[in-house]
Amino acid sequence: MARTYELKRRAERQGENRQRIIDAAIELHQEVGPQATTVSDIAQRARVGRVTVYRHFPDEAALARACSGHYLGCHPAPDTEGWAAIADPEARLRTALAETYAFHRSTEAMMTKVLAGPDDHGVLADYHAHWSRAADLLAAPWGATGRRRAMLRAGIGLALAFGTWHSLVRGQGLTDEEAVEVAVRLAS
Repeated sequence: MARTYELKRRAERQGENRQRIIDAAIELHQEVGPQATTVSDIAQRARVGRVTVYRHFPDEAALARACSGHYLGCHPAPDTEGWAAIADPEARLRTALAETYAFHRSTEAMMTKVLAGPDDHGVLADYHAHWSRAADLLAAPWGATGRRRAMLRAGIGLALAFGTWHSLVRGQGLTDEEAVEVAVRLAS
């Protein structure tokens, strides 16, 4: 019986260490960005050794996947299915942009750092795919075809982008509501 208890407690400690490593990495990614975050920094913040970090995450990609999965699980992107129920294209776009800009505001500290770096490891593939699908969903009810559809889709994709929100709100000093108005005019 004692052996089972010891194994269970060891597994709990391993799970706690793993979560502390993920939390430490997320905090550092948000503070200094993924490019400037080292395994030594993560280990120090998580109060574990470097070997423990590598035991849980054998490479940077594994750690990045765990961090992005945990972070996006705690900060889910807007649900596009609700947008599909709105028949009027402009009303759908306005609703989508309002929810998207609220999401961008809530994830600003992280996304400012993460999106500033190169996207060569693919950890953001799901994030970018979400916004690509959202742009397709928002362009569909306009009924545009050919080149007009491509341009409309591009405008909507640009309106949804974190960088657009950041430029309008932080760069131009607009409120989220004003940024939605500008983005709707530009996109449609």
